[in-house]
Amino acid sequence: MPSLWSYPVVAFVAVALLLPLAVRLAHSKGFVDLPGGRKRHEGEVPPVGGLVIFPVFAGVALWHGIEPQQGWLLGALALLLLLGALDDRINVPAWAKFTVQWIAALIIVIPGHAVAYSMGNLLGFGPFGWGPGAQVFSAIAAVLLINAINLMDGLDGLAGGVGFIVLFWFTVCAQWTGKAFALPLPLILMGALAGFLAHNMRYPGHARATVFMGDAGSLALGLSLAWFAMHFSQYPDSVLKPVSVAWLLALPIYDTCGQFARRVSQGRHPFDADQHHFHHHFIFAGLTPGKSTAAILALCFVTGMIGVYGIRLGLPEYVLGYLWIVLLLGHIYMSMRPHRYRRLLSALRGGKADNDNAGRA
Repeated sequence: MPSLWSYPVVAFVAVALLLPLAVRLAHSKGFVDLPGGRKRHEGEVPPVGGLVIFPVFAGVALWHGIEPQQGWLLGALALLLLLGALDDRINVPAWAKFTVQWIAALIIVIPGHAVAYSMGNLLGFGPFGWGPGAQVFSAIAAVLLINAINLMDGLDGLAGGVGFIVLFWFTVCAQWTGKAFALPLPLILMGALAGFLAHNMRYPGHARATVFMGDAGSLALGLSLAWFAMHFSQYPDSVLKPVSVAWLLALPIYDTCGQFARRVSQGRHPFDADQHHFHHHFIFAGLTPGKSTAAILALCFVTGMIGVYGIRLGLPEYVLGYLWIVLLLGHIYMSMRPHRYRRLLSALRGGKADNDNAGRA
């Protein structure tokens, strides 16, 4: 049998080599994302990253060997890949997208057994769970995370980088707890994401993304993270506490809650598109896209470290729980008037926010 670490290496190499071929094919078929409106990227960029990442992930996972419940995850991912590819091509109606997302969530929850039965001692009153409503809560959580990652996919390297960091902390916790069974799938997906980020992230010698993850990739990534989060935080085989999961996923959750609260307060639909997401604050505060991505990924790493090391250092779960809630409420307050965020970030870098172009809603 190959060593455990050979699987992510194979996934990395496969994605890194297949993406240029997929990009070339997408250009020839006119399957590209055009700049304009809210899309500030340069040139025509194919949104085919997810259509390479997740088939490679599935192939390498099958090569390694999977359990029946993991097979349900792969089936649900295939459904979201089809949805995302269609949406990138023809703009699927919102009701249809939401319906398919719910079907995918129910697949991983019911036959796939990704259920958050317990939330741990999150509030200091002892462990609590959702009882008979656990499956409903888990499906709602999965759908929200699917959309959270999709909404965060607005800068080169951002959604893929966040996914990589979250998976990194999952593998760290699995190593610390000696749960080797939990390592293969997150490692394989990390390898696939790393192969994608080699083409999507900005770094010296690579000025801009040559491929986007696309809706197919961001939706599938959100579902995958939901599956890992629920499987890895529940007894008897948990590798981390539920409150640690909340910290790992803090930024996507905060961003989504902040946007929903602001839009609803303005009498708008919570899924209305605009340029007031967390990553937009960094751009309008004067940071380049590359620096904005780096700053947000650094924050994501730090929040993950708080959730993981906080428990490891003996902090009570409820302390981390209440701190998480305070930061969430603070983020929602700042998001209600986005210029607050931009002024703060601009002050930190010694510049001036571009609130005129961003709008002051």
